[in-house]
Amino acid sequence: MHHYRQALLRMRQGESDREIAAARLMGRRKAAQWRELATARGWLNVQQPLPDDEDIATALGEPRRASTTISTLEPHRALLSAWVEQGVSGAAIHAALKRQHAWAGSYSAVRRLLADIRAHLPPETTCRLDFEPGEAAQVDFGAGPTLIHPDGLPRRTWAFVMTLCHSRHQYVEFVWDQTVATWLGCHRRAFEWFAGVPVRVIIDNAKCAITRACAQDPTVQRAYAECAEGYGFKIDACPPHDPQKKGIVEAGVKYLKGNFLPLREFRDLADLNAQAQAWVMQEAGVRCHGTTRRSPLELFALEQPLLQGLPAVAPDLGSWHRVSVHRDCHVQFERVWASNSISWPWLG
Repeated sequence: MHHYRQALLRMRQGESDREIAAARLMGRRKAAQWRELATARGWLNVQQPLPDDEDIATALGEPRRASTTISTLEPHRALLSAWVEQGVSGAAIHAALKRQHAWAGSYSAVRRLLADIRAHLPPETTCRLDFEPGEAAQVDFGAGPTLIHPDGLPRRTWAFVMTLCHSRHQYVEFVWDQTVATWLGCHRRAFEWFAGVPVRVIIDNAKCAITRACAQDPTVQRAYAECAEGYGFKIDACPPHDPQKKGIVEAGVKYLKGNFLPLREFRDLADLNAQAQAWVMQEAGVRCHGTTRRSPLELFALEQPLLQGLPAVAPDLGSWHRVSVHRDCHVQFERVWASNSISWPWLG
């Protein structure tokens, strides 16, 4: 309605249809039609006041609506709605319709009906989690670049990222695997990097930390539970299929992949980690964070004194493994054989 009033005002001021179209109010053909209608109603008379919006709407009439067609999939709408709630993809739904219901329509028809179904679903909502200084850190792994392993073969690296939830300051370390020993060692070095320990550490359900995922009572790896006891932090595992609970570190991993890894070259794992630590301190740590609107290192200076202190003696971060005794009275662990006649430090 605003465009019609502005076009009418310009017509009363003597502008042509071409000039009105140049102002991007409406096209020349539409401006000509609007001018003809305004002339018939005497609205171009500068001695008369401009019409109200209600008068303009009445003169324009109800907009013509495009004719609607009923999809041939309409009888299957309830079934498709159930599949959408289950997260089934459109391609899988199209294949199932042809296979199970002998439907011969196109994938475009499926896509249109799925779009209509999703448009009527309630929007997904969430709430922003706020954390006090020193309250929590979030941990996650992300895929890193492929480098030459010491065995001479190319192997993918993994980025271990621990982010303090309040300041967004990060610890980043690239490793070769996601074993329990690597997981525990990265925690130790992260706490030493921060010179403190948060009250709780929010993690996902990686096998190196959680042996049985559960929303209420997850089973924690014994070695990780001993690590938490030694450093004095609480393990806070995310419920299954609820990654938003650790969205801070996931955003940090995404930022690492998008701003650190591109256009860089790395000689080996040591060079990769050296560049990553320099990037954290010289670029990521001093940027204006999009959520806090302050630099992570600036907030970390306030958060660090509120972290729990490191233990006087670093806890033992040994890992536990179940082994079977073979018929020859030997056990095997990591391709090493042992018998009860030999004292092995890793046998309990």
